[in-house]
Amino acid sequence: MAEFTLPKNSKITKKGRTYKAEEGKRQKRFKVYRYDPDSGANPRYDTYTIDLDKCGPMVLDAIIKIKNEIDPTLTFRRSCREGICGSCAMNMDGKNGLACTTAIEDIKGDVQITPLPHMEVVKDLVPDMTHFYAQYASIQPWLKSATPEPSGKERLQSPDDRAKLDGLYECILCACCSTSCPSYWWNSDRFLGPAILLQAYRWLADSRDEATGERLDQLEDPFRLYRCHTIMNCANVCPKGLNPAKAIAETKKLIAERAA
Repeated sequence: MAEFTLPKNSKITKKGRTYKAEEGKRQKRFKVYRYDPDSGANPRYDTYTIDLDKCGPMVLDAIIKIKNEIDPTLTFRRSCREGICGSCAMNMDGKNGLACTTAIEDIKGDVQITPLPHMEVVKDLVPDMTHFYAQYASIQPWLKSATPEPSGKERLQSPDDRAKLDGLYECILCACCSTSCPSYWWNSDRFLGPAILLQAYRWLADSRDEATGERLDQLEDPFRLYRCHTIMNCANVCPKGLNPAKAIAETKKLIAERAA
C-alpha cells in the first residue's frame, strides 16, 4: 500500500510565535510558514498582524514589510516585483502564485503563506529548485539546427510561424504549475511536469528548430510525458495565463502522428 504520510521532521507540531500587532484601522493577519533546517526543529507558523494602510497592496509588499520592520529572520526569494522573474512563487491561501502579483485584498480572512508544495524546503519560504532546473536542462532548451546560419543574418520566421510560439515563450519557470500537479508530486523523479513540458513544446513548435525527431525520442516515455492526466491545475494557477496541458497534448499528438 502506498504511504502518503509526511516525514516526521516536516510535520508542523510546534506552536509558532505571535508577534505584537501593528496598530491601525485596517489590520490583517499573516500566518507564515517558518522552517530552519539548522535548528533541528519542525516547521511552524508564525503570526504577524500589520496595518494595510502602512503597506503596499500585494502579498510581497506585506512580506517585505514583515522582514524589514518586524522579523528580519524571515527568508524568501524576490527580485523584479513585476511578475517577470518568477522568484517569489509561493502558496498563498492554498493556491500557488506570485506574491508580487497577488493582491492582499483578494484573500479573505487571514493570509496563510507556505512554500511551493511538494518540494524540499531550503529555509522558510525558499524551495529547493535544483531538481526542477536539472529537468529543464535535460530538454536542451536551445535552438538546434544542422543548417548553417545565414551569413550575417538572423534565422527568419514568417509571422504565422512566429505566432505559433505565443503562449509558450512567456513561461517564466516559476514552477507554480508543476508544484500544483498531483502527478508531479508523486512522480517528480521521472515525470517532467507541466512547466518543463511546456518549454519542451516551445522548441517543437519553433519552425527554425531541426531536431524534432530527437526531441520527441527523448520525451516518448511512460513517465517523462505520459503522467499528465489533464486535470488543468497547471493552467488554473499559471500567473502568465498559459496552458501547459494544451502544450502537453500537442506533444502527444506529434508523437502519435509520426507513429501513424
